[in-house]
Amino acid sequence: MADNIMSFSPKPLSDEGCIHRAPDIPVAGHTAESSNEKAYIIEIDHLSKWFGDKQVLNDVSLFVRQGEFVTILGPSGCGKTTLLRILAGFNMPSEGCVRMNGNDITDVPPFERPMNTVFQRYALFPHLNVYDNIAFGLKLKKEDEESIDRQVRRVLKIVGLTDYEERDVDSLSGGQQQRVAIARAIINKPQVLLLDEPLAALDLKMRKDMQMELKQMHKELGITFIYVTHDQEEALTLSDTIVVMNKGRIQQIGRPTDIYNEPVNPFVADFIGDSNILNGIMVEDHKVQFMYQEFECVDEGFQPNEHVDVVLRPEDIYIMARNANAMISGRVTACIFKGVHYEMTVVTDRGYELIIQDYNMFEAGQEVSLIIKPNDIHVMHRERLYNVIDGVLADSTHIEMLGGTFECEPQTGIEDGADVKVRFGFDDVELMDYSDEGDAVGTVSFILYKGNHYHLTVTSENGEDIFVNTSEVWDDGDMVGIKILPQALKISKVE
Repeated sequence: MADNIMSFSPKPLSDEGCIHRAPDIPVAGHTAESSNEKAYIIEIDHLSKWFGDKQVLNDVSLFVRQGEFVTILGPSGCGKTTLLRILAGFNMPSEGCVRMNGNDITDVPPFERPMNTVFQRYALFPHLNVYDNIAFGLKLKKEDEESIDRQVRRVLKIVGLTDYEERDVDSLSGGQQQRVAIARAIINKPQVLLLDEPLAALDLKMRKDMQMELKQMHKELGITFIYVTHDQEEALTLSDTIVVMNKGRIQQIGRPTDIYNEPVNPFVADFIGDSNILNGIMVEDHKVQFMYQEFECVDEGFQPNEHVDVVLRPEDIYIMARNANAMISGRVTACIFKGVHYEMTVVTDRGYELIIQDYNMFEAGQEVSLIIKPNDIHVMHRERLYNVIDGVLADSTHIEMLGGTFECEPQTGIEDGADVKVRFGFDDVELMDYSDEGDAVGTVSFILYKGNHYHLTVTSENGEDIFVNTSEVWDDGDMVGIKILPQALKISKVE
């Protein structure tokens, strides 16, 4: 949803060997100021990738330190696997470059890069046993048998498969096959191990067990792990650093605790764990208004009366029997047992719906009160207050934009065919059930619930995003017609 909110100054890199890009595109990554803490082993510099006319990576910059466990996290289609394949050398970038230990490796073929990849489908050789699968790379290098045997037995111990060397790989469980794939990768002593959703095919218990084993392997081996997943819990469990991606852009980079407790935008807050995300106004430093009330908070550095987004994690809202002195009261409308806690939906007296997680159960229909402490409120800068779209003035009363033609109020002082900027509010857009009922066609691509309404991202046929507030329930992927009243369109000429 966000347009690269995290913007840092990257470590300076020379342009030698890089594929040049368009200038002035924001960059996300580790800050240059931290470069002295530990040497960078991987430097991804302004990387973009197109497949035909579809852009899957949009100016990605990322620096990985020696020995880090970095997880690239995001929903399906966000570009994370494409980024990993470019790192591995299986795909070429359209723009930008990749450096390893300071050397440009953008054009270096995969087999010459000092890194190995473990795929979601383990790609083991079915005609070879465990030992020969693991030893395959060393035999290609023509190492002597004694050295190969010593190294194979060492990695078998690391991955917990001692005494499995004579087993056929087809007779192994999914978790055991995954260990063989990792063993085959690490025996070549790569400087970087790339892992593309290697646990996705495992059942829940085995996946959790393997997470702990991977974490231990990383500690023992001391090499750099770059791990791709869409599983938020997995990323929080394994990582030193998490890179959150969406729509080909990096949204936020940080430690797991930072990503969870200090998300930079609603996409990150919604994607990482459960969240209540609400519209608010930052009255002044340490004081924020939301749900028609003012609350003390610890956030500062905002403009007075700035529009903001407020994040409340479900486990940080305290719930109790209704108390006349409480700031927030409401009624429980649903209660679900989740194993370690109860998850309750509470509708406040002012009509806001909140999700609350607590060890104590409050049944549906029960009147309750809520407490929100200053440290448990996280305030984020609002990404936008209205839509701004590029368009063309077809004639004095029609605008071409979003792949369609919209009626507007009569325009003076702007010639036909002129490029214009069109501004309209989130509440000014009406979505139609049937695409042919609108002036343009779009697809619901992101849904954010904000307590008493939905804030939708709708992607038009020409690939532009608009943002819509609605009380109606839509599903991700719904095709809709887009209508906007003529008087809602504020038009200005592009100088």
